Amino acid sequence: MSLQIPEKMKAIRYSAYGGSDVLRLEEVPVPTADEGEVLVRVHAAGVNPGDWQIRSGLAGDRFKLPYIPGWDVSGIVAAVGEAVSGLRPGDAVYGMTANSGGCAEYAVVPAGHLAPKPSAATFIEAAALPQSGFTAWHALFEQGNLEAGQTVLINGAAGGVGHLAVQLARWKGARVIASASARNETYSRSLGADAFVDYASGLPAELVRSADLVLDTVGGSDRDWLLDALKPGGRLVPIAFGRHTAGKAAKASVTVQDVQFPPFSAAILEKLSHLIDDGKLRVTIDSEFPLEETAKAHERSESRRARGKIVIRVRYAE
Repeated sequence: MSLQIPEKMKAIRYSAYGGSDVLRLEEVPVPTADEGEVLVRVHAAGVNPGDWQIRSGLAGDRFKLPYIPGWDVSGIVAAVGEAVSGLRPGDAVYGMTANSGGCAEYAVVPAGHLAPKPSAATFIEAAALPQSGFTAWHALFEQGNLEAGQTVLINGAAGGVGHLAVQLARWKGARVIASASARNETYSRSLGADAFVDYASGLPAELVRSADLVLDTVGGSDRDWLLDALKPGGRLVPIAFGRHTAGKAAKASVTVQDVQFPPFSAAILEKLSHLIDDGKLRVTIDSEFPLEETAKAHERSESRRARGKIVIRVRYAE
């Protein structure tokens, strides 16, 4: 069983790595859902830093060209492949593709990467959630083992992963220290942060050795100040690659974990859906662009100034 599906669709695609100018709106064949897969009629696609990092060539040349960007999607099930149960055409869903392709009118997604769209969320909000929400949950609770009563410092608290991590940590019962640019202090506190650090001004003396866990969503050089925030026995969980002075972590008796790339799980999406529907988690949309302006969405992400998530609207209300 399937909905009426055209042979061709509009998609953003590029045939060479480079700047945002390589992105082209093209007409391409609609993909087919194989066994265990679902064809989604895309309403919206979330934008993540990996989108422009792959496009620019920073991720190397292991991605086959021509390439359709976009990993996070929300939309309506158009067709299901063999051995797919629990999903049927017409269902509103959201999730993450296995091999990109979300910036298009249709995308193929593994059935295990999809969950029912939260009833309290729009398609735009749902498309903003999968990768960032999954990453925040895994880093805090699976990798970081955050528990109620502990203190966590979230670096990059106003970003896509960070703003969700602040809320999830508060929901868990942790004390939250948010780190971001000064302009984001009021916003970070509105998410539930108990304390705020302007990373340009450094770590205040009263917050030195105060955190059980540091979640670093920013990475880069000169990350030693994050180690200073940790109590002895504390741990730093990075989701972006950063550099620390050799030996400082050992001297401070803290652990710096490796960046992990765990397999995506729709079970975590379902937990996030419940939190959204219960009013305990909200997604901030920084900006929204139509499909044909995907280049502008990439440029906004690349500026690293987005508050919350950037989303591409593929389809308007039917």
